Amino acid sequence: MAIVADYTFRWIEKIAEVPKADWDALAQPLKTPFFEWDWLHNLEQSGSVRPETGWQPLHLTVWQGERFVAAAPLYLKGHSYGEFVFDHQWAELADRFGLSYYPKLLGMSPFTPAVGYRFLIDPGEDQQEMTQAMVSVIDQFCDRNNILGCNFLYVDPDWRPLLERCGFTPWMHHNSVWHNRDFATYDDYLKLFNANQRRNIKREMQAITKAGLEMRTFSGDQITPELLKLMYGFYSHHCDKFGYWGSKYLTPEFFTQLYETSRHRLVLAAAVPPGDQGGDPLGMSFCVYKGDRLYGRYWGSYQDIDCLHFNACYYTPIQWGIENGIQVFDPGAGGAHKKRRGFPATAHYSLHRFYHPRFGKVLRDYLQQVNTMELREIEAINNDLPFNQTEVKLTVEEFI
Repeated sequence: MAIVADYTFRWIEKIAEVPKADWDALAQPLKTPFFEWDWLHNLEQSGSVRPETGWQPLHLTVWQGERFVAAAPLYLKGHSYGEFVFDHQWAELADRFGLSYYPKLLGMSPFTPAVGYRFLIDPGEDQQEMTQAMVSVIDQFCDRNNILGCNFLYVDPDWRPLLERCGFTPWMHHNSVWHNRDFATYDDYLKLFNANQRRNIKREMQAITKAGLEMRTFSGDQITPELLKLMYGFYSHHCDKFGYWGSKYLTPEFFTQLYETSRHRLVLAAAVPPGDQGGDPLGMSFCVYKGDRLYGRYWGSYQDIDCLHFNACYYTPIQWGIENGIQVFDPGAGGAHKKRRGFPATAHYSLHRFYHPRFGKVLRDYLQQVNTMELREIEAINNDLPFNQTEVKLTVEEFI
């Protein structure tokens, strides 16, 4: 615990140590849903996030007397899995320096490669001053505990300049994000594409009908405990297919608890028997939404059904998004095939502080070069999109 002026800084190991209403007063105004109390608490309570999995919750909180004024959701990490920002070479470099790369201090929503991380600060506080004060406490903690680096991933673009002014080094990445360009109907979305790709998308959508199925969405109170249990089964089966690299981080309890805490945030896109035939979904994707933003997180199926992945993870959520005023749809990490289906490369940043001078200098120089190359890659990807150029002309700057 540290005290600065009228503020007390406390490190806590469970988000439950902060009242839900106090935390959400700061988190709910954010565009992202992944830093709300229910989401983070569910990860901890379900056992998905715990020291044994290499994710030690260590949140920095700020108090003015009994008033909760700020927080930084943070984790001590014993590895780099579940981040989707790949710094394994940094760990190798640290070893060459004779340094221990782990544990490292990390700010993100666990297992969630979605833009939006920032400190949660009461709007009545000076944002820059509070950010600087929290960074100072973090620096002291890392210095005292011989932690080599502090890393904030998928940062909110509006918050990034504050951290750069505090001396953090940016690392540019990209993901594939769909943007609603004033689409009134799904046909408007299809008009983006050149004739050849438009035919391909229609063929992939028709593959579901040929399989004797139809796509259906479930959201809010349409979601049942049984659907969430089934979703865990799909998720688990899909991860198991990839063995050690399957990224199965969530427990069954995480999905079970979503029914009570977060079903108002969920959209499930399922392949089901048509009409009123009944029967469980044969495959399903799991999306989370807040305001005008939709996030694809997980999917799976027990059967290999032609084009089900594209329909469950892209086409059906896009259709639901257009009908429900979604402006941005981030379908999740990975997948070069996304650009063929209307997801331009979109820049995002992680921010890094290194506490060893020589190690830090090497990586700062390296990241300057990497960021230049990343910008060129984004431009190259977006110049190769299968769009009808009479409908839309993309620029790199539009997606940074």
